[in-house]
Amino acid sequence: MGFATSLPVSLLLSILAVVSASSRDDGAANISRSSFPTGFIFGTASSAYQYEGAAKEGGRGPSLWDTFVEKHADQVADGSNGNVAIDSYHRYKGDVKIMKEMGFDAYRFSISWSRILPNGSLSGGINKEGVKYYNNLIDELISKGLTPFVTIFHWDTPQGLEDKYGGFLSNRIAEDFRDYAGVCFREFGDRVKHWITLNEPWSYAADGYATGDLAPRRCSPEIAANCNGGDSGREPYTVAHSMLLSHAAAVNLYRRKYQASQKGKIGITLVTNWMVPYSDSKRDMDAVERGLDFMFGWFMDPLTQGDYPLSMKALVRDRLPKFTEEQSKMVKGSFDFLGVNYYSTNYARSLPINVIAKDLYSTDSCANRTQVRNGIPIGPRAASNWLYVYPKGILDLLLYTKEKYNNPLIYITENGVDEANNETLSLEEALKDDARIHFYQQHLFYLQRAIREGVDVRGYFAWSLLDNFEWLNGYTVRFGLNYVDYKNDLKRYPKSSAIWFKKFLKK
Repeated sequence: MGFATSLPVSLLLSILAVVSASSRDDGAANISRSSFPTGFIFGTASSAYQYEGAAKEGGRGPSLWDTFVEKHADQVADGSNGNVAIDSYHRYKGDVKIMKEMGFDAYRFSISWSRILPNGSLSGGINKEGVKYYNNLIDELISKGLTPFVTIFHWDTPQGLEDKYGGFLSNRIAEDFRDYAGVCFREFGDRVKHWITLNEPWSYAADGYATGDLAPRRCSPEIAANCNGGDSGREPYTVAHSMLLSHAAAVNLYRRKYQASQKGKIGITLVTNWMVPYSDSKRDMDAVERGLDFMFGWFMDPLTQGDYPLSMKALVRDRLPKFTEEQSKMVKGSFDFLGVNYYSTNYARSLPINVIAKDLYSTDSCANRTQVRNGIPIGPRAASNWLYVYPKGILDLLLYTKEKYNNPLIYITENGVDEANNETLSLEEALKDDARIHFYQQHLFYLQRAIREGVDVRGYFAWSLLDNFEWLNGYTVRFGLNYVDYKNDLKRYPKSSAIWFKKFLKK
């Protein structure tokens, strides 16, 4: 397919050339905090459902994930759930102490929507115990010199709204999300100066409603036999549209009512893989651009231009929702900063139109995304089957964002790697994670190169401070800098990478 791209192939090639010229990683082993600008923020990231536990305590209502793991425990790798998770609800003071001792500047965490509004809407009342918990966490962070970065939504839609109108399958959720965000701004905004509306709307829409890799695990029968209903050609686009409208409604409220007095900033966190052409053909170069459009541009184009990418409008056609003129104006420019989550890179290969038998998100882009070419992986595979380590991709992606989207202010809000939870290892063996040290050295090396190339990056958050509940992988993989002993009262132990990070962060 020869669709015109919004970023010329010549510009894409020039970015790749710059990356190639600056991609020597011989200095990665010597990377240190002093390699970054004064004032650059280092932190770690987490999310409520993966960390907090206390699922039925403190007045919290059920979320989409509570219901999913209760009904479909067999679809989680180890049959587990987040009812207890790593019990950060009760152990937050100790966890903040770990961050402080490691030398971090900030902590990115999410608020559980149903812990604030048990049924998801104001009509069900505000849960004062939930408000108190987050006030205590925020105050604890600030008292230890750590800056809170607060994510308002990290995938845990209140079950009340799922039952009422299908959650993000309905545009009605934008009003409820705005009201929920307003409670957060009012209760916490005097101390929280960095707000993130949504975490990874691509993951929520594509994995929850196209591939079935996340709750509520909806997808077409062609994708998987054990999905919970769904339409992989339509629902992902509907959900993403509702998420963008919800984000814009919350930002609009913040800017109208709170920002001037509270003097904070508000943004959104997007995830994307970088894409590398499978071959040097123009067809595969075009496939790179379409692959990025369908993962990154799907959200970045509306946020910067007020509409979806041309390639999406041409290929998805009537299944892609349309913005009204008023909605377009509200979405365009609705961020003060951009959060970027980067983990992995794909090859992109052009798919001929005649192989696409049905309208599905997975083939709509006419680009096949793969991590293996001629039997050789693009980089070492981590424990999760979607994560192939390709550090240079963070530089490629940041340069692409700088050129295509007018160099927005960026925080890397997640970057990390996992290992399998190998219960045959001794504790001493499990704490030795040299591969993670290498991962961070390489990615931080390329991050500081991006800053030198003029990308406006102001901070970096490692995923994650602690091992935790990893969605459908349950507790079978570990992303933490610190080890959580699931068999011994959830005790925390520093891994080798935590000790490395502490040395790295010394001023």
